[in-house]
Amino acid sequence: MSTPVVGYVPGAWDMFHVGHLNILLRAREHCDRLVVGAVTDEALFAAKAKHPVVPLAERLEVVAALDLVDEVTTDFSSDKLEVWERVRFDVLFKGDDWRGTAKGDKLEADMASVGVRVHYFPYTVHTSSTLLRSLLSER
Repeated sequence: MSTPVVGYVPGAWDMFHVGHLNILLRAREHCDRLVVGAVTDEALFAAKAKHPVVPLAERLEVVAALDLVDEVTTDFSSDKLEVWERVRFDVLFKGDDWRGTAKGDKLEADMASVGVRVHYFPYTVHTSSTLLRSLLSER
């Protein structure tokens, strides 16, 4: 019997939309156990210089309610080695907007150092939390 593959998807999950659903559905197809990390409000602000619209507790609750997710954890840092120490996943899933970027290259190198592969999925370009935030601010 083979060892189950644990997948990990980090994200803000702010203003949950079809792009979020797409990456989770695709990730589910490539692992036996799917763990989703919701990044803290503080880590999001540090990375993007803006606060999420939906607070962490509610984002955790929304993602945890999805049947395709086996576990939800709080992701405290942009350093995915920190969350790997707790979760011990085998593959990390990201949108392909990270592929070939400095942050994507660093992520791949960090994950390779602990035997984790990074699997990219097509980014859903027609919707994003940034786009939703922009549309809401116009009203």
